[in-house]
Amino acid sequence: MSKPYNLEERTFLFAKECRIYIRTLPKTTSNIEDGKQLVRSSGSVGANYIEANENLGDKDLLFRLKIARKEAKESKFWLQLLNDLNPDQNSLSESLLFEIEELRKILSAIITKTSKQ
Repeated sequence: MSKPYNLEERTFLFAKECRIYIRTLPKTTSNIEDGKQLVRSSGSVGANYIEANENLGDKDLLFRLKIARKEAKESKFWLQLLNDLNPDQNSLSESLLFEIEELRKILSAIITKTSKQ
């Protein structure tokens, strides 16, 4: 499946896929709590990227992009934890882990490019 070039759409799809993944997990206390954290951080990646695009100035742009990247790193943490504890759903979680690492790299590249301007 090809990834959309529009980063707003791509971050939306990532958050949506995380929610679908969480539904497949056994309803243990740790999965429920870790899943809640993943829902928050995965949605925050896209929400902060959208806010960055409002461009209220270069300082705000960089700030929002850095928050989006931070949330991507947090999402990766929760996904790794859920991946390790739920090996039966590894195919879903591993594709999400790959995608969040790609998004983190893209955000880092944008931050680097924007910082040099």
